[in-house]
Amino acid sequence: MTGGGPMLQVEGVAKRYRLHRQVVRAVAGVSLEVMPGETLGLVGESGCGKSTLGRMMCCLEEPSEGRVLLDGLDLTALRPRQMRPLRQRLQMIFQDPFASLNPHRTVRQIVGLPLRLRGGMARAAIRERVATLLETVGLDAREGSRFPHQLSGGQRQRVGIARALACDPELIVADEPVASLDVSVQAQILQVFQELQHRLGLTAVFISHDISVVSHVSQRIAVMYLGNIVELGPAQSVIQYPVHPYSRALMSAVLRLGRAPDQAPLRLSGDPPSPTALPAGCDFAARCYLEQVPDCQQLQPQLREVSPGHFVACHKASSSV
Repeated sequence: MTGGGPMLQVEGVAKRYRLHRQVVRAVAGVSLEVMPGETLGLVGESGCGKSTLGRMMCCLEEPSEGRVLLDGLDLTALRPRQMRPLRQRLQMIFQDPFASLNPHRTVRQIVGLPLRLRGGMARAAIRERVATLLETVGLDAREGSRFPHQLSGGQRQRVGIARALACDPELIVADEPVASLDVSVQAQILQVFQELQHRLGLTAVFISHDISVVSHVSQRIAVMYLGNIVELGPAQSVIQYPVHPYSRALMSAVLRLGRAPDQAPLRLSGDPPSPTALPAGCDFAARCYLEQVPDCQQLQPQLREVSPGHFVACHKASSSV
């Protein structure tokens, strides 16, 4: 990680959708920072709003409120024409490596498209750059003549990574990039990601529902629940000493060597509240196993620092060690 200020700032970003006559909250006033050279892991169960937040970071969705800043520039204040030349600085790797690739284009055409759209490169230079990108993500340059359906799931995801890297972006948002792959292929893609971190000094937001996957590539981890960040801190601190009861449940569900035979995973009772009828207090209160205080039912907890760099949104939690 380099010095200086944050590369990406998300300030009070919220997203609401209107469903018939009801308003559904997907993201609730999230504030985050991503430093240059850092990978921030964003983890939470399906439907918590993490993918929506990732799309807003890349300006693929417009926030209902709040701002997204890149090197201090407010991207949410820009018009589409002003935003167009900046899009190469922000790229996204999508969850489904088959649906996100044009089945009628070869790998060479898919990876080279961002370069052609940017302009200023001769056809031979684009071809050479594509070959280099394919080799960077562990593919043979000869794969460039193939179509997506001729590739395995892992190969398709490598193509998606190569396409995202084509224009040398400053930030990549990877949205569940290994969720649709089997475990052995997941390990290969995570290794590619780690190699890119070391070789290119990659700055990224890595989104996943699996905290064990996020732990392999992230310097910091943000845990998301029902549109809110409930815990944020250094990866090892969040993994080894989770403070929020939801984070503890996530870590308990991870199979770890050395767990005592009689140490059963922590199971949460009940279901998350409806996003159209959220409680006045803590969104997690109805499922929480901690002894509660009056504020749990009355006030939405805010992130507060419980140890250096480690923040939690819980009225009851007090320390990460």
